[in-house]
Amino acid sequence: MAQFDTLDVVVLSAIFLATVAWFTKGKYWGITRDPYATSYAAANGNKAAKTRNIVEKMEESNKNCVVFYGSQTGTAEDYASRLAKEGKSRFGLETMVADLEDYDYENLDTLPEDKIAMFILATYGEGEPTDNAVDFYEFITGEDVSFSEAADPPLEKLKFVAFGLGNNTYEHYNSMVRNVTKALEKLGATRIGEAGEGDDGAGTMEEDFLAWKDPMWTALAEKMSLEEREAVYEPVFAITEREGLTKESPEVYLGEPNKMHLEGSAKGPFNAHNPYIAPIAESREIFTVKDRNCLHMEIDISGSNLSYQTGDHIAVWPTNAGKEVDRFLNITGLLSKRDSVISVKALDPTAKVPFPTPTTYDAIIRYHMEICAPVSRQFIATLAPFAPTEDAKVEMTKLGSDKDYFHEKISNRYLNIAQALEVISKEKWNAIPFSAFIEGVNKVQPRYYSISSSSLVQKQKISITAVVESIELPGRDALKGVTTNYLLALKQKQHGDEHPDPHGLTYEITGPRNKYDGVHVPVHVRHSNFKLPSDPSKPIIMVGPGTGVAPFRGFVQERAAQAKAGEEVGRTLLFFGCRKQKEDFLYSDEWNTYKEALGDKFSLITAFSREGAKKVYVQHRLQEHAKEVNELLLQKAYFYVCGDAANMAREVNTVLAKIMAEQRGIPEAKAEEIVKSMRSANQYQVRLSINFPPDDLHVNLPPPLSPVPSFRRWHVTSRHLQTNADISFFHRKTSGRRLIDLANVPPLFLDVSLFESQPPLMISPFPLNHVTIFLFVIRLAHSDQIKA
Repeated sequence: MAQFDTLDVVVLSAIFLATVAWFTKGKYWGITRDPYATSYAAANGNKAAKTRNIVEKMEESNKNCVVFYGSQTGTAEDYASRLAKEGKSRFGLETMVADLEDYDYENLDTLPEDKIAMFILATYGEGEPTDNAVDFYEFITGEDVSFSEAADPPLEKLKFVAFGLGNNTYEHYNSMVRNVTKALEKLGATRIGEAGEGDDGAGTMEEDFLAWKDPMWTALAEKMSLEEREAVYEPVFAITEREGLTKESPEVYLGEPNKMHLEGSAKGPFNAHNPYIAPIAESREIFTVKDRNCLHMEIDISGSNLSYQTGDHIAVWPTNAGKEVDRFLNITGLLSKRDSVISVKALDPTAKVPFPTPTTYDAIIRYHMEICAPVSRQFIATLAPFAPTEDAKVEMTKLGSDKDYFHEKISNRYLNIAQALEVISKEKWNAIPFSAFIEGVNKVQPRYYSISSSSLVQKQKISITAVVESIELPGRDALKGVTTNYLLALKQKQHGDEHPDPHGLTYEITGPRNKYDGVHVPVHVRHSNFKLPSDPSKPIIMVGPGTGVAPFRGFVQERAAQAKAGEEVGRTLLFFGCRKQKEDFLYSDEWNTYKEALGDKFSLITAFSREGAKKVYVQHRLQEHAKEVNELLLQKAYFYVCGDAANMAREVNTVLAKIMAEQRGIPEAKAEEIVKSMRSANQYQVRLSINFPPDDLHVNLPPPLSPVPSFRRWHVTSRHLQTNADISFFHRKTSGRRLIDLANVPPLFLDVSLFESQPPLMISPFPLNHVTIFLFVIRLAHSDQIKA
């Protein structure tokens, strides 16, 4: 038997108790309140869902069509809402929209044949389900799926339609909708129409969706004997003006995200529902040209329970520019009512009000509506009946029905809803119900930025590196990035400008009731699998032009610190590109400092595209260093790419395969297979963004996740045992296996970081109860610590 001393037992017990505490958090303790529940649910008459049984929910609310969504940035949720509204208005379906994580799936087999299920599923990163769809995906694609009844096949009564949102830049393009469709059909479900696929990489997502839904409705109407009727707008929300309240009333929300923030008692956990109002400790400009801006900011998280690991993202909660808020209020005839207090009540028991009330029109538009996003053709068609003149109605109808005309007049200029209405008619559009805007304009989403610092070097401060977007386009005002210009305003404020006005924009930078004064910004941290290998002696190759270098600054910073601490650090190769060395060479003054610490282990290879007769990019430099790149890959180097999704990432992928083929003397097809296997094994990691349009149009994509292995592994260093242990967990319910996301596991007594997959030496089941089993998989790095 293994011999443990008292200290070993204490530490192992602490690990066990901490693990149990973590997995019971949110169930028995540390429960995070619904951010809106106490603030307006009762006032609006909304009752919390009493059941996780979707069939029971549909029966009690008299619904015959459910639209499920798996969404990361809100687009799939928006499409689900639009489908639900269209089904009701055109075909009289009693529809509801359902977040996949709000319901269980064991009873899908009991959905009656006269009801329909729709699945709108985004694929996240490298073929991953979105956060809210992980449980559903693990269940429906599992080996041993168990439903509530014993029918064979189990889903023979289920009829469904499906649409996927993906990006063809990623290898596993639209894998969610493909895999879920395949799984449902394997279980006996009947698909109606084609499973649609939208491509964000090609910039055709909206038109792909519109092209899919019309034939889908035709097929569904035929299959379900639906009769189309003239579409009539039916509001989902009732708007009530609260004459007894003013914007000074303490119970009125002026942009606060939840009741804790309203009452000034905000506390953790800070997450996507509850931001931390973080001080900006430092901000500076890192471009040296007057017509372009790139910001470096240090966000202080010392006053929160937030933590991060090198390679994570920070989410910034933006506020809309005053110019666009005023434009929206003016064209809709609400300018004189901007400070009027209203309550918003859901008229459908399955609908959710997307912000807390009572509040004001100004607060909703400034803090909660994505008013700067490009308007959709479908939304233009929806608003046509409310046009202020007959000519405007004719124009709206044509725009809504003719995609080429819409592209020429609206989408080619990236017009937002208020700009589009101004172009169509200068008259006030005051006949549009405000409910239509709540339903048709997306909720403002946080923007994700790669953290450009190392948590090993600075645990309490998070670095952001962001280019400020301002793009000139013909026939309209310059296109401005919402979040980056907001950050620029904060930087100007911090440097003494009392009335910051970046690119002609103003922001309420002091926040609701001046709660952000002193230069603060609402943030939360989102964990990522875009990580350094846990073994610092492993070589790494990084390709990051422009602000794509941000996470690699953190990587190099960390390796420099490890080298200073006497650790063995592997070869660290960074390919960086920009326009000119004297203009936009990011962190040019820092790389030599890291070189001093790392010595010959570190090399920075630069590509300045506008300094020679011929443009040179990072992919060209990669080819020039083919021999060393191949040698490092043969040593199992980790390969990272961050930056432009449209061109650079594709070309780097192509060049990498070409390097392998030439250096190893193998066919290119074989080299391409090797590259694919590297990505599948997480040896090749990619984080992509879209350079145009800017971040107000969701440029800052959430972090791509690597393919999930059968369980997630963590590298744990115990100071007491003086040994390294690889600890894995996976969670199985009797109804089927599903992964537990350990991305937010706190360090507690341990130093925790993601590490590369290795086979475990020991697996021991530890039953906690008859429903849930946790498996602890422990691999001791020094086996002589245990005597068998």
